[in-house]
Amino acid sequence: MTIDPPAATPRHRTPPEHAVLDEVTLEAALAALADPVRLTLIREVASAQEWERSCGSFDVPVRKAALSHHFAVLRAAGLIEQRDAGPRRFNRLRRAEFDARFPGLLDAVLRAQAAELQKV
Repeated sequence: MTIDPPAATPRHRTPPEHAVLDEVTLEAALAALADPVRLTLIREVASAQEWERSCGSFDVPVRKAALSHHFAVLRAAGLIEQRDAGPRRFNRLRRAEFDARFPGLLDAVLRAQAAELQKV
């Protein structure tokens, strides 16, 4: 008797859940922006065209699982939106929506980070 191996099942990812910005607290937004890796991600997404950057295209000093966690925190804080295209997940900064909820916060954080990077 031979036993056939199980048929390969396609790998499906659950689409990412995105925050309702009216429910995001200032504390959650600030906590998301307080981490250096997440600041790098936000800066790079902010400088890219919408939906240009896939999750794997960022040069950050963390492993894949940690990177996924950082993206989840940014989604929960309402900073980014993600969508799947085949095996890749692309990112968009929710600048207009985030600015409507927290006017000036994102610009202030990005300016402060740019100033810090110029000191180095």
